[in-house]
Parts: sequence; C-alpha cells; structure tokens
Amino acid sequence: MATLIFLGSLAVVIAAVFFWGFRHLPSEEWQMIASVPQQRTAGGDWQGMNLTYYGFFNATACAFACAYVLLLMATIGVRWYVSFGVVACGILIALPAAGLIARLVEGKRHTFTVAGASFVLVILLPWLLNLLNLFADDALHIPPRPMLAAIAIGYAFGESLGRLACISFGCCYGKSLVAKYTTLRRFSFVFRGATKKAAYESKLDGVCLIPIQAVTSIIYALAGFAGSLLFLRGRFAAALIVTLAITQIWRVISEFFRADFRGGQKISAYQVMAIASLAYSVIIFAWLPADSSQRADLLNGLRVFTDGWSLILLQMIWFAVFFYLGRSSVTGSRLRFHVNPDRI
Repeated sequence: MATLIFLGSLAVVIAAVFFWGFRHLPSEEWQMIASVPQQRTAGGDWQGMNLTYYGFFNATACAFACAYVLLLMATIGVRWYVSFGVVACGILIALPAAGLIARLVEGKRHTFTVAGASFVLVILLPWLLNLLNLFADDALHIPPRPMLAAIAIGYAFGESLGRLACISFGCCYGKSLVAKYTTLRRFSFVFRGATKKAAYESKLDGVCLIPIQAVTSIIYALAGFAGSLLFLRGRFAAALIVTLAITQIWRVISEFFRADFRGGQKISAYQVMAIASLAYSVIIFAWLPADSSQRADLLNGLRVFTDGWSLILLQMIWFAVFFYLGRSSVTGSRLRFHVNPDRI
C-alpha cells in the first residue's frame, strides 16, 4: 500500500508539472531566466550572457533523477553515500559525453545530446561498478543489478522532466502538422520567438508542430513508474529491461516524428545507439553476478532525505548542471542600464 501511495502521489505531482509546462513553455518568455553583463561594447551597451530555463529544467531533472536513485537503493539497504558516489561518477562521464557525441554526430560544437550521454553510460557503468567493488569492503559493496536498474529508472524520470528543457528552448522539436490534421493541431506546440531553436534552425516560428517532447515526457515517466513498481517488488532484472525497452524503443520511434537536425542520415546514429544500448544491457545484465534477494523497504528509502549532507550534495549537483548547461552559447544579448530620474 505504501508503494502505491508513494507512486500515486508522485504521479499527481509530475502530471501537474507537465500540464503547466506543456501549456506555457513554448512561449517566448520561458526561454531566458536572466542575462548577466560581461563586457561593454563599443556602442556603450553591455554584452550579456544568457541564463536559460533549459539549464534550470535540466538541472532539476538531473537532481531529481539522482535523488530517486539514492531513494531506490536505500530501500534495499545500500547507504546513500555509496549510491551517490556511483551517481557522481556517472554525471562526470555524462556531461562531457553529451557534448562530445553531439559534436561527432551532428558536427556542432554548441549542442548537447542526452541520447549520446545515456549510450556512453550504458556501456561504461557495468564496468565502473565492478571496478568500484574491487576496492570496496562488505559495507561499501554496490549490488550491480539493483544499481543498474535504479539508474535506468532514474534516467527515465530524468529525461522525462528534462524534456521540459527542450520545450523551453524549442529544441528536439517535431515535424509540422499539415492542415488536414485539424483535430491534432489543438494539441500541437507552437514556438514563439526568434531565439527558439525551431525558429533559427528550421524557420518554424509560429508553426503547429507535433508535440513530440510532450509525448516523450509522458512515455518516459510511465517507464519510470513501471520500473519503480518492479524494483520495489524486488524484481531488478525486470525493472531494468522494462525501463530500458520502453525508453530506447520509443527513442527509435520518436526520431521519425522529429524535424530537428539529427546528423543527416535516414536512420540516425542516435537510433542505432538506442537499439545497441538495449541489446548490450540485456547481455551484460545476464553476465553480472546475481545479488542476494532483498525486500525493498520504501520508508527506509525515504529516510535518505533526513540526512542534511545528502540534500547539500544534491543541491551541488543542481548548481553544477545548471552552470554547465544553463549558460547559452548560441544566443546573446545586449544590455543597457539607466537611472530613473523620477525616483532619485
């Protein structure tokens, strides 16, 4: 019963966030949070660095995903700082990989790909866990199967919420809806503003587009809930395979409804990575040693957040991701300051 109450409450919160985000984030005012003046121009204005909601939502999604992994692992008795060490290593791998893979596939320096980062993590994480366990005693041992399952579930929720960042910046956008699909047009995304990626990359400002980011958010959230239910029942193999199967198969399908540049091939490198990730995970999971069966205790997992250090470190992750992804290098701003004479 506790599991159903917890997951039901979480579903209500996420649904409310989606309802708000899908309605408001395509608008122009939900792209930039602030602009920080950096240096004065020849005309007397200031050149500004834009801080974006793209960074805000990605940072929030990443911090939530990390917190969820800590919670799941704590339900089976793994200390939060052990799980946090694995999560921190994963972030240190994923952030650079997100930029590097995008540069290799799309030939662009100032863009990121979650698909590429997740592919790298799927390949490296099993080996990283084995390496860490070589130096760990019984108290610090990391059960590899539950850990991989928890990370897959956290990833599903993280990317689900992270798609709000894409809606805000106008990236990862869908194809335009032709006039005959009038019923579907009421659910479409219409991006406003010249600095939205859909506008400056494909001239789709004001055009009704397939809301592929919203569909992806919903499907990934459902994958996270399905994986959570299986995990909390001690079915770690099923939790991993179901979560990865839903997310990676949908990634392959969703690419056919997207209009943003994905490398120029009919079948993108990201689709190949998704299928390879799923196949690799099934093989590697069967190879990993089985862990002793342990019943999950949700209340024990929630106690993770009573430790102040866990909250502080999660906040540090939020700030690190925001600092890395929230500073826009593809947009700029000009600022001018003045005094209001009537208020002197």
